[in-house]
Amino acid sequence: MKLILRGLVVVSSLTVLTSIAQAEPDIVPDVVYGHKHGMALTLDVFKPTDANGAGVLFMVSGGWNSRWYPPQLALGLFRPLLEKGFTVFAVRHGSSPKYKIPEIVEDVRRSVRFVRTEADRFGVDAERLGVFGGSAGGHLSLMLASTADEGKPDSSDNTQKTTNRVAAVVAYFPPTDLRGLVNDPPNDNKRFPALNFSPDKAVDYSPIAHVSPDDPPTLLIHGDKDDLVPLRHSTSLLEALQKHEIDSELIVIEGAGHGFEGDDRDQATQAMVTWFEKHLGGK
Repeated sequence: MKLILRGLVVVSSLTVLTSIAQAEPDIVPDVVYGHKHGMALTLDVFKPTDANGAGVLFMVSGGWNSRWYPPQLALGLFRPLLEKGFTVFAVRHGSSPKYKIPEIVEDVRRSVRFVRTEADRFGVDAERLGVFGGSAGGHLSLMLASTADEGKPDSSDNTQKTTNRVAAVVAYFPPTDLRGLVNDPPNDNKRFPALNFSPDKAVDYSPIAHVSPDDPPTLLIHGDKDDLVPLRHSTSLLEALQKHEIDSELIVIEGAGHGFEGDDRDQATQAMVTWFEKHLGGK
């Protein structure tokens, strides 16, 4: 659940310099998709020069902590998607330790509703949206996949009236079952304070407990040496997905821990892009 900066968010100086030399996408930073407690919830939009009409939301989350960073630093991560014409949305949520998982999940649900509502503005098809993330971001991606609803028709907020369904999901080394991990005070989880909410609600925020036949195609990528989020989180979820005949796959990267580097990172990235091309459509 720790944010693997070297592999998922902040790229190396060499990668940044290489990216700068290439044709740059149009970046729209700090788009407000909602407010809470007087603060803005924001996302960055990366628009490729040759958009294919599909969009991918990236969950900016490590340990359910969502940090701001200059959007240009994400180009190394998003470049493979942008080159295939995908518009990318880097979504930040209300961050741990102030906010716990139940509140964080509501934020990312809203982000999908917002993008769907504003699809024409961003040049994407609301029915061709995918989502991906690693670790806590993978958990949030799977929560979007497994607990989507059709919106809240009685809401006075137009965004909340919109469904938060996505059409495809990729999750790197995601925690899929929070039962046994959630803590009630005074037994606080100091490393991951987002887990400090009522254990009675742990099942509500465990993707594995909500798998159903209408879940979108789901790709899981996990290292077999992960000592933070054990591989069983993905193998158990795959079993549940296949039981419901969901188009799903698990790629196990031998020798990889909690985070991918080098060839492992390249393998995971290519698999992610291919999955979205297959299920969202490419150029």
